[in-house]
Amino acid sequence: MSKSDISGLNSEVLPKHVAVIMDGNGRWATARGLPRSEGHTTGTEAVRAIVTRCAELHLDALTLYSFSTENWARSHEEVSHLMRLCVHYLAAERGLFMENNIRFRAIGRRDGLPDDVLREVDETTRLTAGNTGMTLCIALNYGSRAEITDAVRAVAQRVAEGELQPNDIAEADIDAALYTAGLPDPDLLIRTAGEMRLSNYLLWQLSYAELYVTDVCWPDFDTEQLEKAFAEYARRTRKFGGVV
Repeated sequence: MSKSDISGLNSEVLPKHVAVIMDGNGRWATARGLPRSEGHTTGTEAVRAIVTRCAELHLDALTLYSFSTENWARSHEEVSHLMRLCVHYLAAERGLFMENNIRFRAIGRRDGLPDDVLREVDETTRLTAGNTGMTLCIALNYGSRAEITDAVRAVAQRVAEGELQPNDIAEADIDAALYTAGLPDPDLLIRTAGEMRLSNYLLWQLSYAELYVTDVCWPDFDTEQLEKAFAEYARRTRKFGGVV
């Protein structure tokens, strides 16, 4: 399937890298009189559809905000459910990743994540390492300030070892030390559930991304909603600080 199969759009007007803040699982469940956990469970079904569609459209990368460093403040029951969902999702979807030539990658800090989550992350990363299609990044135990802090520490270590002079530090050095090293910056950020904030997500990488916010909660965000976002993106004029 080619990129031109979506609403008459061709590869020149589709984003290469899409970042998503999957918001509204809890609100979706509460509105239906269901426990929040049901919203998260249903949300994984939306993940499957969106990942598959983006792979079919040959995007270079899709990055999903799965669990933030701030999410540890939620109740023990909700956090435990989210970790179990992560384990189940990775184990269940590896066949999908292989069928669609998807390379899996997790970004975020490993410290604090349960051992079973780390095992599934590592196994999925290993099994899909040879795939050459879309890279699926799951931001897990992720916070952009933590990422930038870790990158600065890595660059500082290079300076301490005499590999790099302070005056020679360039943006490329910091970019190469980020969790997303090697990936293009996102062209489009999609946020569901209507919230107008970045929530400590990819602050460095989103510098010139186009923002698309929808009131649709994540469990209801389907491929039709995705294509609406892509159609809106195609209408944008990206200036990157210049004049077109």
